[in-house]
Amino acid sequence: MKRLSKLFSKQKKIQIDFCEKNLDRFLTEENSSDYERFLNQNHIQYKEYSCQSKCEQCKKSPYAIVDGEFIAAENSDELLVRLKHISSNNIKE
Repeated sequence: MKRLSKLFSKQKKIQIDFCEKNLDRFLTEENSSDYERFLNQNHIQYKEYSCQSKCEQCKKSPYAIVDGEFIAAENSDELLVRLKHISSNNIKE
């Protein structure tokens, strides 16, 4: 019974919010397809906002807000690694 409940249990979706200006500033052509693949997974919901009023952080580094928590990184590749890590931890729970 446990096995079936794991297979059919509803997985909690992760909400990821981005700032369009931040994406324009830090997302590159080289990694945009990696982001697209990640964000199109069933357990991921995302939204882009024109501004999130985090201008100081927005100028410095790429970031996302994951389930209300601010996540920043040195570059967009590192941010994607961090988002994948958060996502995989959410699946295990």
